[in-house]
Amino acid sequence: MLSRVFVVAFNTYREAVRARVLHGLFALALGTLGYAMVVGQFASRDGSRVVSDLGAASISAYSVIVAVVLGATSLYRELELKTLFPILARPISRSEYLVGKFVGTWLTLMVFAAANAGVLLLALGLLAGRATAVVAAGVAAPPILLGLVALWRPRWRTLLPIVWALCTFALGFWLAAGAPDDRRVIVGSVALSLCEVMIVVAIATVFASFSSPFLTAIFTFGVFIVGRSADTLANLPPRVFGEAIQQMGVVLSRVVPNLMLHVPPRPLLTGEAHGTPLAQYVLMAALQAVAWSVGLLAVASAVFRRRDFL
Repeated sequence: MLSRVFVVAFNTYREAVRARVLHGLFALALGTLGYAMVVGQFASRDGSRVVSDLGAASISAYSVIVAVVLGATSLYRELELKTLFPILARPISRSEYLVGKFVGTWLTLMVFAAANAGVLLLALGLLAGRATAVVAAGVAAPPILLGLVALWRPRWRTLLPIVWALCTFALGFWLAAGAPDDRRVIVGSVALSLCEVMIVVAIATVFASFSSPFLTAIFTFGVFIVGRSADTLANLPPRVFGEAIQQMGVVLSRVVPNLMLHVPPRPLLTGEAHGTPLAQYVLMAALQAVAWSVGLLAVASAVFRRRDFL
């Protein structure tokens, strides 16, 4: 079973990294990081904090957009191109196929977030006092080496973005040692963003199992907005909104995933909040994301098994 799921996941990842929309969003994310660098330079004090906060927020926002786009279009593309039918004709169930699509999409998002975080950490290292030549070498060395590998082994090209993202992240993490608090903010935010987009991809998979890409994207964004507002909905003042709307807000906050858990305040990320270790918080968020994803994938599989493609 796992081997079939991994084959579907890898094919999903391979198709996603070739998509032009992903390349465009990655370039847009890098442009936003450059904007954060410019704003940080104009900050009167603590420019590294400005860069880390803006950069982490942009990575979270673009990761959600990529999750919605890929989650809404990946399955539909298979149906439109009729490539789904020969796959399901083989000894693979619809549930295994759906789980494989989910894992492949999340793997793509992990590469996307790690690459952006790596570039942001390299920029943070430059602000923290690292030599420009060292940072430039950290930026240029991985693509050059992996480009040579791609020329030597063309079949490895689809795997190279994973290696490049991890190498860039590791180099950036090392070079940003001079700004430990801001580094913790970036790493913690990226880890929590990956937990959040895991839920978002699962939500998109549920809607994609029976709906069109446009409606899937609309429904997923709607659930995402409600999830980001769960704390607010649970605490609506009845004197302002009335008892009925207040109770409706409480019900909605309990039905949808509370995505505000993945956007904690900065003191928690830097370790300044007492009684809440960052590692423990990330672990609890990851367990929540896995639990929601398993439940949502079970619903998506039940719907997808009953879907008639004729």
